[in-house]
Amino acid sequence: MVKPKSEIAVEAFSAVDMRVGVVLEVRAFPEARKPAWQIHVDFGPELGTRWTSAQVTNYAAEELVGRRIVGTINLGTRRIAGFVSEFLLLGAVQTDGSVVLLDVDDSAELGTSIA
Repeated sequence: MVKPKSEIAVEAFSAVDMRVGVVLEVRAFPEARKPAWQIHVDFGPELGTRWTSAQVTNYAAEELVGRRIVGTINLGTRRIAGFVSEFLLLGAVQTDGSVVLLDVDDSAELGTSIA
C-alpha cells in the first residue's frame, strides 16, 4: 500500500484543471520505453482535442475508443520518445503497476470540470 502524500492547501488542489473527455483514437507507441498507447481525446468545443501517451496497455485499443476519461490539462506538455503529450490521463495505479482508468458517467458533458 502506498502511504498518503503530505497535506496540501485546498488552493493547490483547486489549481489542478481536471476535465471530462472522450477517447477518439488510440495508436500503438512502439518507441516508448515502457508499453504505452498514444491516445487522442476530445475535451469539447472550448478545449478541443489533445494527445497523450499513457501506460494503459492493460486495455485494448478497442476498449478505450469511445470511453469517457478524466484528464489533467494544465500540467504543460511533455516530450516522450519524440511524441508531445499534452495532458495527463488519470487512473488508479494498482500494486502490480497497471493502471485502472477512472470511470466517468456517459452523461457527463465533454470539457466539464472535475470538482
